[in-house]
Parts: sequence; C-alpha cells; structure tokens
Amino acid sequence: MKLERKHALVLIGIAVWNLVTYVTFIKNLAGTEGRPTGYYVAHTVLIIVNLLIAGVLGSWGFRAYKASRRTDVKV
Repeated sequence: MKLERKHALVLIGIAVWNLVTYVTFIKNLAGTEGRPTGYYVAHTVLIIVNLLIAGVLGSWGFRAYKASRRTDVKV
C-alpha cells in the first residue's frame, strides 16, 4: 500500500493531537484526589494505550512522509 503525502500528514496530525490531549489528561489526572484506585488504574491504562497509538501513527506518518519525499524528487 502506498501512502501519499496527504495521508502522512493526517497520520502525523492525529499522532500530535493524541499526544497533546493525553499529556493534558495526565496533568489533570495528577491534580485529582480522593478517587478510588480503580479510577486511576483505568485512566492510566487508557493514557498508556493512547500514547502507544500516537507513537505508532506518528511512526507510520513519518515513514510515509519520507517515502513520499523520495518519490517526488525528479531529475
């Protein structure tokens, strides 16, 4: 499957969005007190999974972007 530059930019954009929103979520979660342990466990798992997804999408996006730059070069 060949991804074009626009696909790569969408993947990178989604990865950045996930990263920004979940870093904010981490800060907000750290500021809470008095919640049950299950609350923190569930949200921590959610954060980890979404940051991993952001890493995978970002990696795919950067690889696709680099590949699209190589194919755009014309001599």
